[in-house]
Amino acid sequence: METNISQREHAEFRGMRYLIQYPAENSQSGKSPAILFLHGAGSRGTDFSKIENNLFFQLADLSEFLVFAPQCRENSWADRMQDLSAFAKEIAIRPDMDETRFYAMGYSMGGYATWQIAISNPDLFAAIVPICGGGMYWDAAQLEHTPVWAFHGAKDETVFPEESRKMVDAVNRFGGNAKLTVYPDCAHDSWSDTYRNPEVFQWLLSQRKDLNLGE
Repeated sequence: METNISQREHAEFRGMRYLIQYPAENSQSGKSPAILFLHGAGSRGTDFSKIENNLFFQLADLSEFLVFAPQCRENSWADRMQDLSAFAKEIAIRPDMDETRFYAMGYSMGGYATWQIAISNPDLFAAIVPICGGGMYWDAAQLEHTPVWAFHGAKDETVFPEESRKMVDAVNRFGGNAKLTVYPDCAHDSWSDTYRNPEVFQWLLSQRKDLNLGE
């Protein structure tokens, strides 16, 4: 470990630096729900303050979650998807992590990566929240058992809202459970309003992998 600042730590996985933020209080079981947070293109590189100071940590109520926020040094998360999947699998077996409540959430470039990592690892996440992203809708059958709540701005000209709509429609067409919230007056920054919305995080907490699979 490189640092240990209050409720945060920094670490590395296969050369990928990441931040861990711990919940405000430990659960009675010692296991906490966890979020894998994937940033957008503006935070890639080697300036780790872009992760530490990301709006996600400033606006969202993360008091009940373990949060893991890696930094992408390459052009896109697609260039590191294999390592990112391996990282997510390592998180899932941590002793302080509730493996039935592991979630992925990301925006823009990270929204695309949220869709992709869930499609690539269909048994890993209890739910995902992709924001202003898109993906390979022809593979959406892999998300049959992964609830999705997607967000997009109606005036987004960086990633058109149709990208989220295609994915959500495809998941539902294949028998999954996906919904889309479109902010009518919002452009590309549909993440700030999403982070501020406590219902998003309460929805995540209500999703459990064992319940989704009918066990």
